[in-house]
Amino acid sequence: MSTNEPLLAADTAMGPVTLRVGDLDAMTRYYRDAVALSILEETPSSVVLGRGAVPSIVLEHAPELKHASPRDAGLFHTAILFDTEEALAAAVYSVARQYPNTFTGSSDHLVSKAFYFTDPEGNGVELYWDRDRTQWSWAHGTIEMGTVFLDPNRFLQEHLTEAAVEAPAIGGARVGHVHLQVGDIPSAREFYVSRLGFDETAAYGPQALFVSAGGYHHHMAMNTWNSQGAGKRGLALGLGRVDIEVPSTDDVGALVERMRHYGVETRDDGRSVSFDDPWANLIRVVAAS
Repeated sequence: MSTNEPLLAADTAMGPVTLRVGDLDAMTRYYRDAVALSILEETPSSVVLGRGAVPSIVLEHAPELKHASPRDAGLFHTAILFDTEEALAAAVYSVARQYPNTFTGSSDHLVSKAFYFTDPEGNGVELYWDRDRTQWSWAHGTIEMGTVFLDPNRFLQEHLTEAAVEAPAIGGARVGHVHLQVGDIPSAREFYVSRLGFDETAAYGPQALFVSAGGYHHHMAMNTWNSQGAGKRGLALGLGRVDIEVPSTDDVGALVERMRHYGVETRDDGRSVSFDDPWANLIRVVAAS
């Protein structure tokens, strides 16, 4: 956590992630039937899915586009945060049962418990639950996170209920964080910390950076594990846009001024502002009220 005056409000949160998809029906089935999100809005070319009134995933049909290279900048994973371990277990069981070959791993990160999947078009998906903040450890402004083995079968035995198996869309869920592939960490730090205004919460040399607002473990992360040296993204399937929610239009206005000061090209309408990061990942910051 930064000791300076924070540039983003403490209650900044992530909004939905927009994905450009080749097969809208197949991707809708995955996020609706397996991840157990509900369709909130639907048109012939787009579907918005989430829980309650909170959108998490926006699917935009773009069958004319091709898949990017795994080494290109773009999305590493969308991380959906569940309110309870029971709700997380329900979603994990649902995905594992319907799409058993999409599971890629699980970890206890000390601040959270996480399960990883790949959707039908190769986009990374994390399903996770946070421990209470009183159980997190900070040292010199850095959050202590780890990668401890988490047995998925034992987790399901401990937290999956019969009711959750029958109706997996239980409890609240929303995008908790978004993890990107980028070309280099210094440029990511300059953009996401110095300009956009997140606080740095953890860094792993030239390989990964974690940032947040309000003392969260991370709202966004960037890594170079597959994408070291990547340049700007071309138009492709996969990540379309990352949304970030700030409390008010005053917060949007302050960000517009800050980005323009740094020479970042912005598109704003008073309630939201959009801009590209150094790898042409589209970011939109919108006022929650």
